Amino acid sequence: MSLREHALSLFRSAVGTVQPAPMLKRAVKLLGDGCPQLLVKGQAFPVKRGLYLVGFGKAVLGMAAAAEEILGDHLIQGIINVPLGIQESLQRRLQRSGMQEMLLKPHSKIQVIEGAKNNLPDPEALKGAAAIQELAEGLTVDDLLLVLISGGGSALLPAPILPILLEEKEKLTKMLASRGAAIQELNIVRKTLSLLKGGGLARLAYPAQVVSLILSDVIGDPLDIIASGPTAASSHSVQDCLQILAKYNLLHNLPKSVETVLSSSPTKPAVLEDYSHVCNIIIGSNMLALDEARRQAEGLGYATLILSTAICGEVSRIATLYCQLIRLVCLGFAGLGEGPLSYEVRRNLLQLAAELEIPGLNLAEFLQALQGLGPEKPVCILAGGETTVQLQGTGKGGRNQELALRVALGLHRAQAMEASSPPGRCEILFLSGGTDGQDGPTEAAGAFCSPELVDKALQEGLDVEAFLSTNDSYTFFSQFQGGHHLLMTGLTGTNVMDIQAILIRATDRP
Repeated sequence: MSLREHALSLFRSAVGTVQPAPMLKRAVKLLGDGCPQLLVKGQAFPVKRGLYLVGFGKAVLGMAAAAEEILGDHLIQGIINVPLGIQESLQRRLQRSGMQEMLLKPHSKIQVIEGAKNNLPDPEALKGAAAIQELAEGLTVDDLLLVLISGGGSALLPAPILPILLEEKEKLTKMLASRGAAIQELNIVRKTLSLLKGGGLARLAYPAQVVSLILSDVIGDPLDIIASGPTAASSHSVQDCLQILAKYNLLHNLPKSVETVLSSSPTKPAVLEDYSHVCNIIIGSNMLALDEARRQAEGLGYATLILSTAICGEVSRIATLYCQLIRLVCLGFAGLGEGPLSYEVRRNLLQLAAELEIPGLNLAEFLQALQGLGPEKPVCILAGGETTVQLQGTGKGGRNQELALRVALGLHRAQAMEASSPPGRCEILFLSGGTDGQDGPTEAAGAFCSPELVDKALQEGLDVEAFLSTNDSYTFFSQFQGGHHLLMTGLTGTNVMDIQAILIRATDRP
């Protein structure tokens, strides 16, 4: 098998293990008939009267299908907001695979509303949010509300605090994203301006018991940040929102409605006692996906290391990190792992890691483990997280495609193959993909690259730097026949951030 085939196999395995239906079935049970109890990861919740369900996110359709199967006749009503087109996409995909548990059965008690095209709030998502709000407000102390949450939930639960209009909130979010705001910063601003986020949904559902099952797409799994924390006490105040707006020079360009809401918002975060009726439970994350990819890689004969599940930062700097790691492995394969060049690369890596401040990344320990690897076995380095892109142009692409293209350019510039070992001694492939199957406003999940890609582009008369200068990575990769360098999966029905894989093997081929 080629490295591309191996990388694709690893990615599919990783995504497969975080499919929502099997994860939810592992976590949730309904016990008893007369006085039933909902058992979630060992915690019991009595079903006194009505059992209701709401959900929002890219993985919620499969979660809801599994939940309805478990809850049976005890479920009275459900409403879920899911991405536009996901039912049709999954229908096509599941017909081929023979897996139908991702889809709701005919005559389901769960109403499905599709919206948030290209992961942006829209009127359809707003309609779904209003329906969820109405259901929550009608609950009583004897009711139990099961809330299903996954990545993409922020865009699918847009209910701005009046008098803010959806268009005004969307414009502000776009401006923040275009200036390089991280997902955590975007969510802090979103929930400050939202009726249902920042614990709003839980407050509206009071006094009903609220049980949230969460598939995390945020680094570190912070409950108040995933989908902007609709059922979690917010650890942020309006001051945090103002600081972010100031950081990106937006304080003086705010709509009047936003100024009105910010001036009247509470200055302190909510207290935990207000959420005593809520239980939030993480049932899946990026680590689960990377562990499965590691098992698969080791089964294929790779010496495998996981770098981090918290890769974050601007794509150009993360690309530099990956290029230097690749260079270090190639130096080791060439028997130069203890030389002055390896020492310089290690020093640069440690300095870059210190500047990036990636949570939980112990690069010194990782490099120590990397040092023990030789050319006898191919090497696989896995990582997960979510990078950011600072938009400079109007091109078409996503963070994963841009990351892959920047890695290709970095390897070309450094000429890692020639600099670290005789030509032909290392074969390299880099993959970056979104586990949700959609990278930016494109139909690709991400992209593959190798050191030869830029040479190939030059032969075709393509200027890689020109494409990067306008954030046009999708157009670049589309130039190659058959879309060989694009990772095409379709919407996967799950979302645990992004996955990167570096595959390197020694070869004597010229």
